[in-house]
Amino acid sequence: MNRYKEAGVDVNAGYDLVHRIKPLVKATERLGVMGGIGSFGGMFDLEKLNYQHPVLVSGTDGVGTKLMIAQKMNVNDTVGIDCVAMCVNDVLAQGAEPLFFLDYIACGHNDPQKLAEVVKGVAEGCKQSGSALIGGETAEMPDMYEADEYDLAGFSVGIAEKENLLSNSLAKSGDVLLALPSSGVHSNGFSLIRKILFKDHNVKLSDKPDELAGKSVGESLITPTRIYVKPVLPLVKKRLVHGIAHITGGGFIENLPRIFTDDLQAVINNGSWPILPIFSYLKKLGNLSDKDCWETFNMGAGLVLAVPKEKLTEVKQILTDEKEDFYEIGHLQERPEDQEKVIIK
Repeated sequence: MNRYKEAGVDVNAGYDLVHRIKPLVKATERLGVMGGIGSFGGMFDLEKLNYQHPVLVSGTDGVGTKLMIAQKMNVNDTVGIDCVAMCVNDVLAQGAEPLFFLDYIACGHNDPQKLAEVVKGVAEGCKQSGSALIGGETAEMPDMYEADEYDLAGFSVGIAEKENLLSNSLAKSGDVLLALPSSGVHSNGFSLIRKILFKDHNVKLSDKPDELAGKSVGESLITPTRIYVKPVLPLVKKRLVHGIAHITGGGFIENLPRIFTDDLQAVINNGSWPILPIFSYLKKLGNLSDKDCWETFNMGAGLVLAVPKEKLTEVKQILTDEKEDFYEIGHLQERPEDQEKVIIK
């Protein structure tokens, strides 16, 4: 018996996994990709893109403890979408177009079929965002993880013309805030969610409470994070937005202030968009305050755009043409010194 396999690492399983994912990776190719998987590093030719003053924008993230829910349900082909989404939406928020992506999977045992499902989701996320999957790493670590456990993280690189980058200095008093809907919880707040469901209450993932309108708790929780690149990138390239807030960990309270300066505040009109059933369910079950929810969840709005008033009609038309739903949820205004940066009315 091979001594490395005896220690718990099967290199042949790694070869099998690479064989399984090659067509998935191939399907994500785009202009600029050089070579294929199997080399020591992924390559991308920026010269092909004809940028005048290119700036690279990078982002890295994982899926967090949402993975624990997916693994309990034995659903492995959606978390890859989550991983890509968390990275590319952040890159988009800086005003950049995602170019390529790399993933990292750590596991207790390399099950090629299961991990190929994970990479299938990564490849799907890459296709949704226009990114090429140009490399990755699978680490089998039997003393670090249980045999049926894995962790997933990713890394995205995007590009922007220097003058098109978004910064908090662009936002102005009077800018209108447009929200694009989320698909659910996305990939944040799951430590609190798991406490509410499994520690404070004996909820089963197969339960179908009335609040979720026929969907199970598990199905509602593992709905993949939305990727906003396709509808929003045209707005960025036409310089129609002053800021983009990706509503992730910290919810509205933490993420909105990242797109404007300290002399401004965001005024949010609660009720101006539909709160998804999963959030109402979690609030009731967990006895959460409004503040708890606004500081933790996206509350049904996964991305918020700061739009100059004079550009609002054009932005709405482009989003409509892209068949993207949106809600006018508030505005920016000058902030009195004694008030918070985000006011929810």
